[in-house]
Amino acid sequence: MYDATGWAAMQSEMKADWTAKMSAHTASPAYARQNGKPVVCIWGFGYNDGNHPWDASTCLDVVNWFKGQGCYVIGGVPREWRTSDGGSRPGFGGVYRAFNMISPWMVGAIGNAGDSDWMYQNLNVPDVADCAANGIDYQPCVLPGDVSGRQRAHGDFMWRQFYNMIRAGAQGLYISMFDEYGEGNQIAKTAENASMTPAGSGLLALDEDGTACSADYYLRLTADGGRMLKGQLALTAVRPTPPVLPSTGSTDLARAKVTAESSHVQGYVSGNAVDGNPGTYWESANNAFPQWIQVDLGAATTVSRIVLAVPPAWGARTQTLSIAGSADGSTFDTLVAPAGHTFDPATGNSVTITASATGRRYLRLAFTANTGWPAGQLSRLEVYA
Repeated sequence: MYDATGWAAMQSEMKADWTAKMSAHTASPAYARQNGKPVVCIWGFGYNDGNHPWDASTCLDVVNWFKGQGCYVIGGVPREWRTSDGGSRPGFGGVYRAFNMISPWMVGAIGNAGDSDWMYQNLNVPDVADCAANGIDYQPCVLPGDVSGRQRAHGDFMWRQFYNMIRAGAQGLYISMFDEYGEGNQIAKTAENASMTPAGSGLLALDEDGTACSADYYLRLTADGGRMLKGQLALTAVRPTPPVLPSTGSTDLARAKVTAESSHVQGYVSGNAVDGNPGTYWESANNAFPQWIQVDLGAATTVSRIVLAVPPAWGARTQTLSIAGSADGSTFDTLVAPAGHTFDPATGNSVTITASATGRRYLRLAFTANTGWPAGQLSRLEVYA
């Protein structure tokens, strides 16, 4: 995707970038293709503001140039692209209809289900008809809503958009955005409640409307929206995705709990293993086995499953470890005997260990070997009942 916003020399530099660098990546099987062609998206043509100053002929030249390179070209365009008013610069109809796919931007335009219904009647349905008449695919934007703006309504706002866009006949959906935390408008894992946000920050969590939601809720909601788009779920206006998974075993009892450790290096402290971020990690002192990490679950509880991981981009390694439990933090008994556990990037660098214990408040993992680095290492320590 090329974002042309504020890019004064975009006409020449976009072509040069594709020729000298990006076109080489289309040989990869991971590169997106549509109708057998490599996909390029150009965001920002036709906007009626100072950051998008080019005339229609300049923009049309760029679109046609990419099509001449054999590309399938998507246009990230103003929501008024068809009527050429509002946020759309007049005279761009030929540019819009030169794209292989139109993807109108909706962030900032809607904030509740009623807004989505208005857009469905007045923009999306006639948009689909126009695209069909001109042989263009249609990929509208669907957004979860701004948490700080209290727009989300525990998923009902986003689901109404899924329902409206699919019944309008959209060929695809552009989900905005994966990790746009600055706008509070992301589907990536998000704070579930105030205890998971920085004290005094003023940031809101997913339960701001009184309904508890799991951190991964909007990822699950998006997956169900994708299934409905593909016809794997019946078209329904009623959101099928529960905000919290029904099984009590789905709650990570270690998340954001108090930890302890035998040692750490630099800033790789034990708390990193329970912060929910797969990229942060605990690392013990090097070349000094045995080492251990401990979590206080806050109360005596049943433990049946422990999930461990190292950062997903790391190479494979086998760590030898054992797991002990305690009710009081001083007397421990062995729950899992010492064994080697392989962390493989092909399977997410994660291992699941079963255990059967009740009345344990503290868990301690003792490390005695690591084939990937001479220290104990964990980015995730999750405990489930």
